[in-house]
Amino acid sequence: MTSPISFPTTFCRTPFAACVSTLLAVLCFTSNAWSEEAAAAADEPVPAFTAVVMQDPANIESGKQVWDGQCRHCHGNSAYPGKAPKLKPSSYQPDFVYDRVTNGFRKMPAWKAIFNEKQRVGVVTYIMSSEFSP
Repeated sequence: MTSPISFPTTFCRTPFAACVSTLLAVLCFTSNAWSEEAAAAADEPVPAFTAVVMQDPANIESGKQVWDGQCRHCHGNSAYPGKAPKLKPSSYQPDFVYDRVTNGFRKMPAWKAIFNEKQRVGVVTYIMSSEFSP
């Protein structure tokens, strides 16, 4: 008759147990690395969206170029109809839009590795401007 203690001892000596242990160790290590990366990204300061920044024609034009070249594919010509939800700029604060553009949200990708801060600020100023009409 086998005692209840012999199962874990026998199981721990199998190749399957070694694979499970290795997998758990890898998952713990990578999830920790992802957490550290997310924390570092969260520590990046958000630019100051002053009235001067928001009304700068160069920022708005830069944002329009990024929008037309990249964002329109999912959000549509003026944010609707597209694959992505309709934008409601009057309901948003610039910091909120910047966070979504920078870090992404759900199916929307993060653009911080593709567009520099100035380009992302431009997208925010364009979306929040009177030139953008969803």
